[in-house]
Amino acid sequence: MSKVLANETLTGKDKLISKVLVADEISKEGIAILESALSVEYQPDIGADGLLEIIGQFDALLVRSRSTVTRSVLEAGRRLKVVGRAGVGVDNIDLQAATEAGVLVINSPEGNTASAAEHAIGLMFALARLIPAADASMKSGKWERSKFLGCELFNKTLGIIGLGKVGSRVAQAAQALGMKVLGFDPLISAERAEQLNVQSVGLEEIWMKADFITIHTPKTRETTNLINDSVLAVVKPGLRIINTARGGIIDEGALTRAIMDGRVVGAALDVFEKEPPVDSPLWQVSDRLVLTPHLGASTVEAQFNVAIDLAEQIRDFMTGGMARSPVNLPFMRPEILRSLGKYVWLSEAMGAMAGELGPGAIKEVEIIVEGSLSQKNTAPLAIAALRGLFASKIDTVTYVNAQLIAKNHGIQVRETKSEDTTAERDEITVIVSGDQGKATISGTILAHNEPIITRINEFPINLTPQRYMLFTCHSDQPGMVARVAGILGKFDINISTMSVARRGVRQEAVMVMTLDDPLTAELVQELSGDPGIHMAKFVALDNVCPMQQ
Repeated sequence: MSKVLANETLTGKDKLISKVLVADEISKEGIAILESALSVEYQPDIGADGLLEIIGQFDALLVRSRSTVTRSVLEAGRRLKVVGRAGVGVDNIDLQAATEAGVLVINSPEGNTASAAEHAIGLMFALARLIPAADASMKSGKWERSKFLGCELFNKTLGIIGLGKVGSRVAQAAQALGMKVLGFDPLISAERAEQLNVQSVGLEEIWMKADFITIHTPKTRETTNLINDSVLAVVKPGLRIINTARGGIIDEGALTRAIMDGRVVGAALDVFEKEPPVDSPLWQVSDRLVLTPHLGASTVEAQFNVAIDLAEQIRDFMTGGMARSPVNLPFMRPEILRSLGKYVWLSEAMGAMAGELGPGAIKEVEIIVEGSLSQKNTAPLAIAALRGLFASKIDTVTYVNAQLIAKNHGIQVRETKSEDTTAERDEITVIVSGDQGKATISGTILAHNEPIITRINEFPINLTPQRYMLFTCHSDQPGMVARVAGILGKFDINISTMSVARRGVRQEAVMVMTLDDPLTAELVQELSGDPGIHMAKFVALDNVCPMQQ
């Protein structure tokens, strides 16, 4: 069975219960949700060596920012199906290794939105008005009013890097304070920026015009050391910088030098290249900094929200549902799947059929979408077809790694959408091409929500896919049905339904029998040896995901 679908831990009276390891602190409410359906082991202080030693026992892993999920952990986690991060950032999880292993990574992108945005605004106030230094001075018995001359936020220009949920919330708060807001986010459309009343600009304009810069973007290859010596050499003099996103986006050495030179007045940082930042050069200019120990999500409300959200996602996923926030499977979000309905299941079943009927080594897979269906996000259909294609051949295939498996095997994958949206019905076609020919399967969902195969190669047919199916090609002549049924009967195989399609009278025909029992290789070989049968293939949908209800 696939990692994504199989629950292997047997406890109690024939009851399958998956095991989840909680390797960081989460609220008791989150633990209770997990315990309602799963076996939970709570080890919030486990170290890297301990995690590596025991992870092989678990089906799911929940972490926050303390624990690191390395390639070694993922390789040792032979049963792992999902890793959940209680928070937004997943830079402590090796996404590439997780994808290769077919392990779903999920996060909780909205639970701490308000807390993170409010912390950024709080740091901006503290930096502008020197609040922490003034507080420390007062508590030491001093009265130094003239020493702590700050600046107003009103009428200043704020540059926001990253206009996601947190960045957008910061923009709204800054506008309420009378700040001018510039924003950079390559993933945000001009229309969305306009809705936020943010001027969408390039980074160069932010460097030159911003009085304050606040960072709300993930740490990636592109954003690592985004703010460096070159950038800080051209920023507007008197700049103040706030970072509550991820350490490493700012080059701490470069920031230290810019503060020493006077070009940057100061910075407020909640995140650091190494945490805790014991040997950071920032300590040389600590009097110009406001520092907090990664507190962006450290509110009662945020901790409650992310724990509940992630626990619900892991529970739902491990009991047969889908997670709301898949990180390495973005096209399989529940709202997208709901819009496609049973077409996802049908695509996977068709991929499994075409994989068995397709001749030779697979070279190319094409998924064609027609009708109004083509106006939707149909990426999950291609992923599902690939998973179905590989399911009987590679037991580690999941929705997560199906595309990667195709790429690693040199299989070209194409998704084609018909421009004719006036077609009588929605239809999908899966074409698997090999070095000896190709197999084509078409299908649709009928009005009463029944999936049906409408074409096998050039043969129109009316077939409802079932768990076990026998496909045969033969010459259309009397007695062929009886000959096939006789061989099946000899092996005590019961026939459920039968569908036949042909080119014409006494020409080539295709027959599909749905069966109550699986077929052995010996039986298929005997069918193939019959002089009237040109091809016999057994297709089992055991490894195809359960049909969506």
